[in-house]
Amino acid sequence: MMHNPPHPGELLKDEVLVPLNLSVTEAAERLAMSRVAWSRVVNGKAGISPDLAARLEQTGVSTARAWLSMQANYDLWRAMQHKQSPVRPLEEGAA
Repeated sequence: MMHNPPHPGELLKDEVLVPLNLSVTEAAERLAMSRVAWSRVVNGKAGISPDLAARLEQTGVSTARAWLSMQANYDLWRAMQHKQSPVRPLEEGAA
């Protein structure tokens, strides 16, 4: 079972921005995106889109697939924290 994975933005902040001494503004400019959009990602308020994942790969920060996988793991973990509505098997007799 997955245990509380970090938001990918947290990893970007801690593993990329801080070690490279990049401000949010400078990183946003280098990624050709708005400062507000980038800030929302690194502060865990927005997810990593396929477009951003591709941009990160182009800058040499891991692969797009890795970023999308991290985002999917985070999103799935969050969804599993909420009570789900009861469901029934799609196929009769399946359990």
